[in-house]
Amino acid sequence: MVNFPVLVLNQNYEPLNVCRVRRAVVLLYDGKAEMLENGTGFIHSASYTFPLPSVIRLAYMIKRPRPQRKLTRLEVFHRDQYTCQYCGKQIHQLTLDHVIPRYRGGEHVWGNVVSACIPCNRRKAGRTPDEAGMKLTRHPTPPRGNTFFYIPHHYLQAQSQWQKYLPQ
Repeated sequence: MVNFPVLVLNQNYEPLNVCRVRRAVVLLYDGKAEMLENGTGFIHSASYTFPLPSVIRLAYMIKRPRPQRKLTRLEVFHRDQYTCQYCGKQIHQLTLDHVIPRYRGGEHVWGNVVSACIPCNRRKAGRTPDEAGMKLTRHPTPPRGNTFFYIPHHYLQAQSQWQKYLPQ
């Protein structure tokens, strides 16, 4: 029961973290947070009974630096929603493809890297999409938004009351 996940929101309701009930109860008891959503059940101590929180909001603002997103395979796949940018198949066996090949001066930047399935990547080979007769479904851009907080998928399925606090 003390290991259930709790969504922690900043003072401005921005998602910050996922912690455990034990940590959330300490924050509530110290007056550093307020409970927004009640979980099911209670934690009993010798002199107090605490409701199990599901969502808490900090009483003070946490300022976080906003670093640039790193260009990694998983970030590219996440941006492209695990979809091949040439044929449109949604598949988890993807490769990275440089729209303008690196040996031709193409850079390893957000605007030149897309996810591609293995057959499309082989078909394109070391050519540009125009030379290969292939068309991009979407032109590559840096990822939208500046949220650097991901919630594991299994938490989203189990915690439906979190949905109204998370950006779509």
